[in-house]
Amino acid sequence: MEIVPIELEGGKIVYAQVTSLGGKEPVGYDLAQFTEFTETLGEIAESIVTHLKKAKPRRGSVEFGLEIGVESGKLTALLVKGSGTASMKVTLEWGDLDGSTTP
Repeated sequence: MEIVPIELEGGKIVYAQVTSLGGKEPVGYDLAQFTEFTETLGEIAESIVTHLKKAKPRRGSVEFGLEIGVESGKLTALLVKGSGTASMKVTLEWGDLDGSTTP
């Protein structure tokens, strides 16, 4: 893991701990752009919402862990849990606002 500077869309610089996906090759970092990471995050969220809308829950929530990886000098999003395996927690609720729970 390495710490690299990342430029946010508004121009602010933040530093993030990232995982190099290229093995042991040395990686020289210029200022990384966060746009690709956030685009990936948006696509993941959009895909989840699209498919969960088919189930028509009254309420829903989804939690997932993302790690920032660097491959060929570009940031990428990795779905991870502390152990390095992907994890996702989904909660859906059905029912009317009056409290009934009929799907």
